[in-house]
Amino acid sequence: MTDPTPPTVVIVGRPNVGKSTLFNAIIGQRRSIVGDEPGITRDRIHGKAEHRHRPFELIDTGGIIPNDEEMIPANILKQARFALDQAAQVIFVLDGRAEITGTDRELAKILRKIGKPVTLAVNKIDVPKREVLAHEFHRLGFPDVFPVSAEHRLGIDELLSHVTSDFPTQEAPEEAAEPAAAPKRPIRIAIIGRPNVGKSTLLNALVGEERSIVSPIAGTTRDAVDETVEHGGARFTFVDTAGIRRKGKTRLMAEKLSVVMARKHIESSHVVLMVLDATEGVLGADATIAGYAHEEGRCVILVVNKWDAVRGASKKAFTQQIKDELKFLDYAPILFVSAKQSRGTGEIFGKIAEVYESASKRVTTGELNRFVASLEFDVDIKIYYITQASVRPPTFVVFTDKSRNMHFSTERFLINRLRRQFGFAGTPVVIRTKRR
Repeated sequence: MTDPTPPTVVIVGRPNVGKSTLFNAIIGQRRSIVGDEPGITRDRIHGKAEHRHRPFELIDTGGIIPNDEEMIPANILKQARFALDQAAQVIFVLDGRAEITGTDRELAKILRKIGKPVTLAVNKIDVPKREVLAHEFHRLGFPDVFPVSAEHRLGIDELLSHVTSDFPTQEAPEEAAEPAAAPKRPIRIAIIGRPNVGKSTLLNALVGEERSIVSPIAGTTRDAVDETVEHGGARFTFVDTAGIRRKGKTRLMAEKLSVVMARKHIESSHVVLMVLDATEGVLGADATIAGYAHEEGRCVILVVNKWDAVRGASKKAFTQQIKDELKFLDYAPILFVSAKQSRGTGEIFGKIAEVYESASKRVTTGELNRFVASLEFDVDIKIYYITQASVRPPTFVVFTDKSRNMHFSTERFLINRLRRQFGFAGTPVVIRTKRR
């Protein structure tokens, strides 16, 4: 019987040798941000992979600089050590077009001490005549050296055949008397907000381990980091996205890519946790970022973080400020937490399940017709009937006697009445009009 927990393969190396490109090539999708600036990946990025029916978990670590005094590289090394502790195999990526550096030698020493099987992937060997360059890397003292080109997907099959050779094969399950129920898909949650509002601290509080690098330096998270946890019989996959800045403030290519990826993760999520900083109040940038989630039709929960750092503040007054500044999110529940102290974070799971269920709700056409019959409002547009077209977000098609769209005030009235009648807490409601 196959072990339910697949073996872990960890990719390590100094900055800018192509670790993230190799990671993306192996899992077959763009999960890590790739670019020419060194140090783009900072957290551990996880992915599921399989080679010749041998499943494994792949972890991409940040570029390691041993003995670097800066805070971020020190944290990257710490994150890498977390990953290496659980590794079954390590892929040590080197730049085949460069000389062996002092950092490469220091890393080789660290890897020899941990006693895990290490395979050298000498990257950027994209033509056969360059393969001879890979042999020089035997000097680092590891017998298994493979020339690869992550960018052009060359040599990866041979590399993975070696790395996974001792991994268990995934066999077809034996026929059971009754087929097992498929596991429920996890609810996917994107954690968004301005830089340094406490998104990574919140992720660590929710999953119960030091999963994201946390530092007072704004913009520490660049990749999206995700973690699946079970709580109350449900599964939740949290994605800690990079802090989103205004376009004019994202000069570095890596940070521009982070904004694009953060918006992509909003698009692929079911629920968005919009984190606000209680010590700074609601800023214009918060409205811009929350607008991305609203435009995508995602459930939104407003999480006011660092509430423990505000002395004598009134939740009622802060809630009113939110309502004034984020009028378009009048449907979003508001939670006050301290991620650092793990206060109030337990409520988040229940609220996520509640808004997800709300956004997934379907109302029958019969119920909607009875609802239409009960409507009493004086407008110059006649509503014949309503039908629900889709969920997440709940989308309704309203058949009327006019070819034009409803006036926004009429649409708002109708949405409010739908909420009062059927719920839909925490989710936008979309109205489309059609002439009968």
